[in-house]
Amino acid sequence: MAVNMQETACGDGERPQAIRGYACVIFALTFGLLLSDYMSRQVLNAVFPQIKAEWGLSDTQLGALSGIVSLAVGVLAFPISLAADRWGRVRSVTVMAAIWSIATLLCGLSHNYFTLLSARFLVGVGEAAYASVGLAILISMFPPRHTSAVAGAFFAGGMVGSVMGIGLGGSLASHFGWRTAFVGMAVFGIALTLLYMMVASSARIEGEKSQSTGIRKIEPRATVHIGQVLKDLFSSPVLICVYFGSGLQLFISGGLLAWLPSFLNRVYDMPLSKAGGIAAIFVLCGAFGMPLCGALSDRLGRDSPRRKIILAIIYNLTCGALLFAAFQFPVGTIQLAIIALAMFFSAGILGSAGAMVANLTPKAIHSTAMATLALAFNVLGLAPGSVVTGILADRLGLGAALQLLPLAGIASAVALFIGLRYLRGAQCHSENS
Repeated sequence: MAVNMQETACGDGERPQAIRGYACVIFALTFGLLLSDYMSRQVLNAVFPQIKAEWGLSDTQLGALSGIVSLAVGVLAFPISLAADRWGRVRSVTVMAAIWSIATLLCGLSHNYFTLLSARFLVGVGEAAYASVGLAILISMFPPRHTSAVAGAFFAGGMVGSVMGIGLGGSLASHFGWRTAFVGMAVFGIALTLLYMMVASSARIEGEKSQSTGIRKIEPRATVHIGQVLKDLFSSPVLICVYFGSGLQLFISGGLLAWLPSFLNRVYDMPLSKAGGIAAIFVLCGAFGMPLCGALSDRLGRDSPRRKIILAIIYNLTCGALLFAAFQFPVGTIQLAIIALAMFFSAGILGSAGAMVANLTPKAIHSTAMATLALAFNVLGLAPGSVVTGILADRLGLGAALQLLPLAGIASAVALFIGLRYLRGAQCHSENS
């Protein structure tokens, strides 16, 4: 399944070095747009205290402002990704980025809860299929042997973007008000979208009209049919277990990303700007963990999908154990250090999950396959993680609500363990494609 880059990336007389360089440029831009995606999504969490004070909102209402983005992403990711596989991934990415950037600007112009909630929904509409389509583009440009590392590094952009959104957003909100924080994220997104439009070439990346200059060619769009797509996406029990297992694990990330700034503000009595900065460091730990865990999965599980799933189970259980242990300590440095370590493993599964889904589905529907994975991430994980934690915080207190998050990691490990029973009979689709 591993293929030499020079064999897959040479064509029309273009040098392999130039092709690799272009692939790296596209990776940087696609990664940058994912930063913008999550900056626009997570800046809200840094300004929770200001919005709560100004409009007198409950924690449940605040959780809904965060969760509605993930809900929109989960519901719309599949149909939009399917359309992108047919219409063109590069063009689709440009439109998506423009939508979420403009919607983020509208968030900054909101004057009541309903208008902010509506604008946040539009942010989710724009972001719905970006991660899946962006990852599909990158998978088509790099050798299969690096899929877990590429997926992990790309998904880490979500964590880094969250860091930037929470940290920079908290700083802007402290000095200029929460509305300015949204405007700042919007300006960054618009500028990067324009740059992507100028650099990314549909013909070069997707091989349109037989003009491909060497990137591994995507299968013809005409071969993508909804009936076959659904069969390819759900015929394998292993795939279904990977969807469920990775989605359940992201419940932890959803809860932590949404509520760590508020936890530090309430429990540690930190001012908004400091709470945002410390929370950003925690999220950065998760950002480091994603590519490193993905690279480890590539190295130890290169010829063994079974080992990749076992490693994912280990990551999930380690995260849950550390998070449970953290809240057994009193407020202080030790507790914060263990939470940071738990964050390192919290999303370590993403690289392995992306690689498994890519290996078990045809290249022509990789955007749609990654969208199905994103659906699991958001509907099972990120959206309910923020909302349910908010509901529990209203009833039990925020600290007690966060202590329950490790249960999701256990459920994730169980789903992946079930997948191991079916793995032996499964064949990687990419080997037959």
